[in-house]
Amino acid sequence: MWTVDHLAISCLKLAEGAEAVADALGVRLEPGGQHPTMGTHNRPLSLGPEEYLEVIAIDPDAPAPGRPRWFRLDEFRGLPRLANWVARVDDLDTALADAEPGIGRATDLARGDFRWRMAVPDDGCLPFGGAYPALIEWQGLKPQDRLPDAGCRLERLEIAHPDADRLRQAVRLADRRIVFVTGPKALRATIRTPHGARTLE
Repeated sequence: MWTVDHLAISCLKLAEGAEAVADALGVRLEPGGQHPTMGTHNRPLSLGPEEYLEVIAIDPDAPAPGRPRWFRLDEFRGLPRLANWVARVDDLDTALADAEPGIGRATDLARGDFRWRMAVPDDGCLPFGGAYPALIEWQGLKPQDRLPDAGCRLERLEIAHPDADRLRQAVRLADRRIVFVTGPKALRATIRTPHGARTLE
């Protein structure tokens, strides 16, 4: 079974992205770390015991990875925005056998003492123009286990796509908070915060 793991907010500069999300939600993000394999770095925020969000950007101090970065960060332009989402699976190899073509190949990754396997497309672009979730299998400890509770919870994730019906059928996830609508590709998350419901898009 797939479950929501985290949301990814892409940005050009990590500090600017973290500030934009903190301003939108009224809470501070936690220190993050580097992803050496992809040449990126992040700042996370708890969305409860099983979910979180991360602001992610190219790390200017890291060497180029020699391959397209995940979430099409090499092509990212504009203001920080909710660009991708990630679903957690117990067995990545089994999930890949039933996933949409183009989801990518299983890749071993690490950040600090976190270890995980993730399906990463060769061109960095997830199916359905990025509206389809990346798939992740944590190996032991995961960020949700360490992040302090910020009093934030994901209430709704709206995923717009021109072929929303086919996307809905392709996503192997039963979660009433995940809503697919027909329209230009866009993600919009409603998050309950200590200051009320806020939106990220």
